[in-house]
Amino acid sequence: MFHPVFRARRIRGKEIFRRMVRETSVSVNDLVYPMFSAFGSGIRKEVSSMPGIYQQSIEHIVAEAKEVQELGIPAVILFGIPETKDAVGSDAYSEKGIIQETIRAIKANVKDLAVITDVCMCEYTDHGHCGIIRDGDVDNDATIDLLAREALSHVRAGADMVAPSDMMDGRVGAIREILDKNSFSHIPIMSYAVKYASGYYGPFREAAESTPQFGDRRSYQMDPANRLEAIREAQADIDEGADIIMVKPGLPYLDIVRELRNHFKQPLAVYNVSGEYSMIKAAAANGWIDEERVIMETMLGFKRAGADIIITYHAKEVARWLMK
Repeated sequence: MFHPVFRARRIRGKEIFRRMVRETSVSVNDLVYPMFSAFGSGIRKEVSSMPGIYQQSIEHIVAEAKEVQELGIPAVILFGIPETKDAVGSDAYSEKGIIQETIRAIKANVKDLAVITDVCMCEYTDHGHCGIIRDGDVDNDATIDLLAREALSHVRAGADMVAPSDMMDGRVGAIREILDKNSFSHIPIMSYAVKYASGYYGPFREAAESTPQFGDRRSYQMDPANRLEAIREAQADIDEGADIIMVKPGLPYLDIVRELRNHFKQPLAVYNVSGEYSMIKAAAANGWIDEERVIMETMLGFKRAGADIIITYHAKEVARWLMK
């Protein structure tokens, strides 16, 4: 049909009609809120590049977790800043590591909030890479053994889900195997299946104190130019036992989110990463954009592309706006 028989503006003309035919919506149930737990007490240090996001000691993490739960957000994902770091990231899999203690504190004090843990080594190694260094690069197979131990330690502490973010080959299978052998077959794995070597991670590296001390992560994270490789990576993780697959970053890779949505039936997450957050915050602080409108449009973009779950530092703001 053509104008004047077809007039798209007939439906757009009234808010009630726009609501009736709206194809995509955002719910508080879609959200996961990232948190940075720091060793010590009395710590609540704002990340300079991420306004409103803090490195916090456990008592403050628990207080914010209560706030998150009261807003109806179903889950948090935890990142740790240990007291000390070493070449093998030993705090990552220590029974008394920063994340293990944080999990116990949240589970003891905040009911009905799911605790997801990031499983990686970069926050815990003194060199800032995501595993054991051999001959100037990360040793894949030596690293996956430690990642499996880390995941098991998180689950023993009470984690509801583990999320390996390291991009080592075979790590999902290793984690699934160790969890199953230790009677944790019910614990799901949300795999960072498609994680690109991106420039959008800069503010996170300040927040998690995880900047590599030499080189970069391009030998294990994906080339931003590649699309078909994303399908292979996601399929490999699904075959190894991933229950949820993830794309990271979000906004520059919406085509990849849609590609995975078209190929796979598994639940699909997207990580709205630190650089994306910081750019919006900076533009809003300068009065260049309508912050609420742009953030909500961003969330809709993730859902329209096919994401079921959105990991975002905006989660608390979005939850409050959805309550209006």
